[in-house]
Amino acid sequence: MDDTPSKTAAGKPGRSHDLTYPSGVQGRTGTSFKHEHLAAILADGLKDGFFEVHAENYMGAGGPPHRALAAIRAEYPLSLHGVCMSIGGPAALDLAHLARFRDLVTRYEPMLVSEHLAWSSHGGTFFNDLLPLPYTQATLDQVCGHIGQVQDAIGRPLLLENPSTYVAFASSTLSETEFIRAVVRRTGCGLLLDVNNVFVSATNHGFSAAAYLDELPLEQVGEIHLAGHSEQRDDEDEPLLIDSHDCAIADSVWRLYRHLIARIGARPTLIEWDSNLPAWSVLREQALSAKQIMTEESVSLAQAQKQPQELSHAA
Repeated sequence: MDDTPSKTAAGKPGRSHDLTYPSGVQGRTGTSFKHEHLAAILADGLKDGFFEVHAENYMGAGGPPHRALAAIRAEYPLSLHGVCMSIGGPAALDLAHLARFRDLVTRYEPMLVSEHLAWSSHGGTFFNDLLPLPYTQATLDQVCGHIGQVQDAIGRPLLLENPSTYVAFASSTLSETEFIRAVVRRTGCGLLLDVNNVFVSATNHGFSAAAYLDELPLEQVGEIHLAGHSEQRDDEDEPLLIDSHDCAIADSVWRLYRHLIARIGARPTLIEWDSNLPAWSVLREQALSAKQIMTEESVSLAQAQKQPQELSHAA
């Protein structure tokens, strides 16, 4: 029997998959899982937490990576985050890669599955980066076809992450938010809203991060990412932020996250930290800070929603 996922024609979305949460997921906070932290996590974990891993690190059949991940999965839900699918690439998806991705979803039954709005391979060459797209009708058709193909393979909605960008294509005919809205509408996928990426791109391109959020289909946010960034200057001595994932979350990103949660309520929130790793206690504290903001703003949102009802009853 051929066990490769069915191939959806380019430009055509696959079957619709409802964006729903497993019980108890919505208010969770978590961190990237790094093997260096395994013993510390098992000794002093994260109540109501979850952990996210890059799918490509676990596409082998077994060995130490899977033993460590199985130990975490026995105690916590997982989020599976793909980085090499090249959803935005012009070529057909690699069916062997997609089959391995599907098999990981089956093996670990993650609560969330995500990929990037980016491309990372061309002509058989894989690049060590997530590269930006021209936002055109042709690219939209290609991305929707690829997302449909992935969703059909894994049998659930994919969460698509907004990119951090440093350049923009002059050939684009749609804004990034228009492009994302169209993808969500056509495929039924959800959003992995990376707040740091929003802030980084807004600074680099000179637009309002809050206005960008206003233009997204926020009802489709299935997960939130928070991460640290580094600050540089470009050739014209203008600020240039790099989505480096190697330091604590900046105050400006925390404020943007609070603004977002005040609007949409609790969502699973993950702290990304991929290099210059601190002690587990530092990552844990960042996750608890997100939890505190989520609790505070969700209470405020519930009170604000309740107040008009009370006034109408009084009238």
